[in-house]
Amino acid sequence: MPAVQGQLLKRITVDPDVRFGKPCIRGHRITVQEILEWLSSGASQKQILSDYPQLEPDDFLAVYAYAAELTRAAKAS
Repeated sequence: MPAVQGQLLKRITVDPDVRFGKPCIRGHRITVQEILEWLSSGASQKQILSDYPQLEPDDFLAVYAYAAELTRAAKAS
């Protein structure tokens, strides 16, 4: 499973010139934070995909993998 998570994390990009360096999905201007906020507000993946057709279903898995990595790193600190 770590190899799969590594592949998913490649979908998350950080560019200081895009959205102030916040983690984004595949170079788009949609941030990991925005997706997590939409989901936690009750939006479904289907709704988000409808509103943002440039997203792909695996992008959600990448967001979850990124969040898991952040909590793992925080626990290690």
